[in-house]
Amino acid sequence: MNQTPARLRVAPSPTGDPHVGTAYMSLFNKAYAEATGGSFVLRIEDTDRQRYIADSERQILETLRWLGLTWDEGPDVGGRYAPYRQSERLDSYRPFVDRLLADGHAYYCWCSHERLADLRAEQQASKTPVTGYDRRCLGLTREQRAGLPGFTPAAVVRMRIPDDAPLSFTDVIRGQVNAPRPDDQVILKADGFPTYHLAVVVDDHLMGITHVVRGEEWISSTPKHILLYRFLGLTPPAFAHMPLLRNPDKSKISKRRNPAARLIWFREQGYLPEALRNFLQLLAYPPVGEHEVASFEQFVAAFDWAKVNTVGPIFDLTKLNWLNGEYIRALDPDDLAGRIVEHLQFTSEWPDPDPADEELLRRATPLIQERLEVLSEALPKLAFLFTADTDLEIAEDARGQLGEDAADVLDAAIAALTEVADFDTAGIEAALRTALVDGLKLKPRFAFGPVRVGVTGSRVSPPLFESIELLGRESSLTRLRALRSSL
Repeated sequence: MNQTPARLRVAPSPTGDPHVGTAYMSLFNKAYAEATGGSFVLRIEDTDRQRYIADSERQILETLRWLGLTWDEGPDVGGRYAPYRQSERLDSYRPFVDRLLADGHAYYCWCSHERLADLRAEQQASKTPVTGYDRRCLGLTREQRAGLPGFTPAAVVRMRIPDDAPLSFTDVIRGQVNAPRPDDQVILKADGFPTYHLAVVVDDHLMGITHVVRGEEWISSTPKHILLYRFLGLTPPAFAHMPLLRNPDKSKISKRRNPAARLIWFREQGYLPEALRNFLQLLAYPPVGEHEVASFEQFVAAFDWAKVNTVGPIFDLTKLNWLNGEYIRALDPDDLAGRIVEHLQFTSEWPDPDPADEELLRRATPLIQERLEVLSEALPKLAFLFTADTDLEIAEDARGQLGEDAADVLDAAIAALTEVADFDTAGIEAALRTALVDGLKLKPRFAFGPVRVGVTGSRVSPPLFESIELLGRESSLTRLRALRSSL
């Protein structure tokens, strides 16, 4: 590949929650742009007005920005090729349509939706080998077509596919690729909006895009696009088709079947953006160097299209969880605490956190850092610290595992903690070991179990002595006395 500065783009449609595939494509587009010292462009393809959702663009911008996949040009930052929303570029497309019509490479079509539906049904029933539009309107004037059945006054424009249409092309990733013969595709809808096929060609040309990197589902459309470039006398960009993301059953990942197809889902669950970027790298690309954990900067430095694996990668959340845990453990505890607070604000669990709660969380974070896979696990693990003493509930499984000596253990623990001079981790541990292990002759597993249940309400918790220190003497004793009185 030519390593001169390349211009690449990602062009999502604002038709709902952003798909994880948008981030996947953005990652590889941005990586090559940076590897060549080029530019990465974000364009909003909003010509499908029936599926358009007003808030979707904001979600696209916010989630990609959260993921760190920022752009050099786009609808929010501008650029020399603005505007970057197709709905604001309608005047750009009509001259190209008129040129295609004048040169005989396109024609008006007045067929009604009902007639087209009947045509498709007839072709399916007869199992005809050649499907698609039958060119009923080709060569007819509006008046001539109006005299035939299935007419509608709202005309579309179709491109005319020649008999010698090229059906193979060179793919940056896959080499020589063959595609099926296209039919006479609609390029301008009755509402005056271009279809994807015309708009993408015109916009990529006018914006100077040198490489079009997209999913393999667009391979079948590439001959149409190459034809449009040829009809218009334009030089086509290089095409690279990435493998599709797959569910474990090898089906295409979709928002209907897999919540992880929603890009915002990863933020809701508490994944770190750098871990998700790393995961997306590994889906279609070998590890950088000897380790699977690699930064985006390392990915860019080693980028090579020849290394892309064309086999559809399996979207393995187990792998992502492991990777996210690796990134969490590598964070400074204060940084991790800040990210946990930010996550709780994003999910509205802590919409306006109290400074005292933030400080307590900061102190408690080192106790759970090694045990976290996602940020959403943090608050449940520390819930006992943010629960009023009177509201603490003892889990049934925790109460059920208390032994016959639980009352004696709690009495001894209460007495020991009452007398601790320095109520810190070392003093707490020394006092409880003396009272329960040495005094009652219990093994640590049995000695500290009732204390853990009384303080946290659970069988499993962060380290016990540190938890008691964070909770404080008064709350710890109140909770132990409450459990003791219930026995």
